[in-house]
Amino acid sequence: MKSQSTKGNTLILVALIVALSVAVGILLVLSIARRLNTSKADPNNASLVAQGQQAYAIQCARCHGANLEGQPNWKDPLSDGSHPAPPHNASGHTWHHSDELLFNIVKNGGQAYSPANYMNTMPAFGSKLSDDEIWATLAYIKSHWPAEIQAQQLSRNTK
Repeated sequence: MKSQSTKGNTLILVALIVALSVAVGILLVLSIARRLNTSKADPNNASLVAQGQQAYAIQCARCHGANLEGQPNWKDPLSDGSHPAPPHNASGHTWHHSDELLFNIVKNGGQAYSPANYMNTMPAFGSKLSDDEIWATLAYIKSHWPAEIQAQQLSRNTK
């Protein structure tokens, strides 16, 4: 019969092996994702992210927050049926969408990509931002997501 100390050491060793395996898996996924990333919204491109930071500050921060935090109670509908601006950090739903859809929402406004019974007040920025500025803004947003979220969002671009 194993002593209590030996059982405890075995559990700790198993937990460490599992944690290490998860970490290696995440790093492997990110490494593959970075090699496959052909997105025009590359969060690893420092100059693109810097350009996007400027565009975000000018065009997006007033609604979505200087720190991508969104407006308070963004999930709760307002009296007119619309919703407050959602966060673009990992707590929001931006990362649930492909780059192409995000680009189109920014360029053409949100209503065109929403269900008919949903009031989306996201305005179109196609006349205020060039296509390159929109891609840069998306790169800036994505650069703030944790590695796991970036990998999950990147997989939406390949579907």
